[in-house]
Amino acid sequence: MTTDIAHLTAHQLLSAYRSRQLSPVQATEAVLARIAAVDPLLSAFTLVDADRALAQARASEQRWARGEPRGLLDGVPVSIKDVLLTRGWPTLRGSRTIDPHQPWEEDSPAVARLREHGAVLIGKTTTPELAWKGVTDSPLTGITRNPWDPARTPGGSSGGAAAAVATGMAPLALGTDGGGSVRIPAGFTGIFAHKPTYGRVPHYPASPFGTLAHVGPMTWSVADSALLLDVISGPDHRGWATLPPPGVAYAETLRPTVAGLRIAFSPTLGFAAVDPEVAAVVAQAVAVFAELGAHVTEVDPGFTDPVADFHVLWFAGAAKSVAAVNADQRASMDPGLAEICAQGERYSAVEYLDAVTRRMELGRQMGRFHADYDLLVTPTLPIPAFEAGREVPPGWPRRRWTSWAPFSYPFNMTQQPAASLPCGFTAEGLPVGLQVVGPRHADDRVLAACAAFEQARPWHDHRPEPRPQTGTWPAQDTPLTPAT
Repeated sequence: MTTDIAHLTAHQLLSAYRSRQLSPVQATEAVLARIAAVDPLLSAFTLVDADRALAQARASEQRWARGEPRGLLDGVPVSIKDVLLTRGWPTLRGSRTIDPHQPWEEDSPAVARLREHGAVLIGKTTTPELAWKGVTDSPLTGITRNPWDPARTPGGSSGGAAAAVATGMAPLALGTDGGGSVRIPAGFTGIFAHKPTYGRVPHYPASPFGTLAHVGPMTWSVADSALLLDVISGPDHRGWATLPPPGVAYAETLRPTVAGLRIAFSPTLGFAAVDPEVAAVVAQAVAVFAELGAHVTEVDPGFTDPVADFHVLWFAGAAKSVAAVNADQRASMDPGLAEICAQGERYSAVEYLDAVTRRMELGRQMGRFHADYDLLVTPTLPIPAFEAGREVPPGWPRRRWTSWAPFSYPFNMTQQPAASLPCGFTAEGLPVGLQVVGPRHADDRVLAACAAFEQARPWHDHRPEPRPQTGTWPAQDTPLTPAT
C-alpha cells in the first residue's frame, strides 16, 4: 500500500482485504499505533481496548482467509461515542455522576449492528458531560483538542469522534447529534458527517433530549458514511420510532451528479452573523454546485431563529437527564450543565408544549420550502474553531454554545437529514464546513449531492498532523472555564 494504513478509508481497507494486500490485523495495529502517537495530545478517546480489538481483528482475518467475510464492515476499525451503550465497556457520558462499576451487558442498536457486520471496535470517544454542548470537554475526561490546532476546540458534542477520524485513529466513528453534535465537530475538524432523518437509525435507550437526538456516521469520505449508514440503519425493536428499512442501499445511490437539482443557498438563514472569511469560502463552495449543473438560488427558508424554543426543549432534556442525580453529585458536574439543568427544571409543561407546537410549525414551513427546493445549503458554522476548554469564544457576547451554532439546531427540531462536508480553509489553515440539508427521508439525496461535491473538490489529501503549537497544555483534570 502506498498510503499510511491508518489514513485509509473503510472502502480502501475492504478492497485491500479482498485483494490480500492488507489484513484486518495490520489495519487495527496501524490505528492503535496512531492512537498511541496522537491521542496524548488530543484526548479523543476515553477508553481504548487494544486486546479486544486485536482479538476481533484476528477473527476477521481468519474469515477473510476463508473467503467468508461477515457483513459489510468485516475488519474495519470503528470508534464509539461514549454515550452509546457498548457491551463490556462502561458508558460514562463524560460524567463523574455515573458509576463505572456496574454490569455493562447491552449494546445500543447501532453498536449491535456493527458487531453483526464484523467491525473492529477500537474504543470509546470523548464527549462533554451528557453530550450537552457544542464543544468537547468534561469534568471526567478534560479537554479534547482540534487536530488542526490543538489550542482550539474540535467542537462537540462528538468532538472525540471527529478528532479520531481526522487523524487516522479510526476510519469510521459513531456520533450522536441533538443540536449539531456530528456536524459541528465535522465542520471544525474537516471531516464528513451525516445526521440522518430522525428514526433512520434506531436509538436506544431513548435520549433524554427526546426526538432531537439522532445517531449518525462520521467519516473521512461520503462513501464511507453511506456504507456505515447502511449498517446502522438495520432494524431493532428497541428503537420505537425507527423508520422502515430504506428501499435501496445508500452506498448504491451515490450518483455523483446534481444536474437539474433545485438548490437553495442561504448564507445566513436570515438571522445569523457569519465571519467574512467563512462566508467567502462557503460562497465559493456553493458555486461548485452551479458548475455541476444545479439550479442554485440564494434564498432564505423564511423562519426566525428558533433558539428560544430549542432551549426549552434542550434544557428540559438536560434536567431530565440528571433527575436521579443527588446534590453531592451535582457539585461535580460541568457548571454550564448544572446551570441549564436548573433552568430546565423551571419550565412548566405548558411552556414545553408551546415549544413543541412552534417546533411542529417550523417543520411545516420547511416541508413547504422543500416543495420548491430539493436541497438547502448553508455554512455549517459561522466561525472557525476557537479556544479549547470554553463554551463560547473569548469575548463572545452570549453565554451559550447555541449562539455560535445557529445553522445546526433548527434541523434537529425539524428532524431533517443534514450533512457537513469540508469545503475549504481559512487563512490560518482552519477547516470550513458546508451544510447540505434535505427534506425528511431524503438522506440519499443529501449523500449523493455531497458525493458530487467531493468528486469535484476532493479533500482527502488534506490531513492534519497535530503537534503542540506554543506553551504547554493544561492537565486533563484542569477545571472547566465557566461561561461568563
